[in-house]
Amino acid sequence: MAKRLNDLFATVLQWFYAHWRKFWCAIRQLSGDDAYERYLAHHTATTPLSRKEFFQHEQQQKWSTIKRCC
Repeated sequence: MAKRLNDLFATVLQWFYAHWRKFWCAIRQLSGDDAYERYLAHHTATTPLSRKEFFQHEQQQKWSTIKRCC
């Protein structure tokens, strides 16, 4: 009986961890928190920017032009 409960607990824990990991990765992607990691994955041929340079570049691109509806 105890082994059965341990197996059940392990299975539930594995399921929870797998789904939590997928959820957390989706949240990071939607919020842009993983932008630097995605940048590094796509810029393997050239020397990548440092994390600080990447952040400054992204902020400059985002806020350098006028952003308004009218």
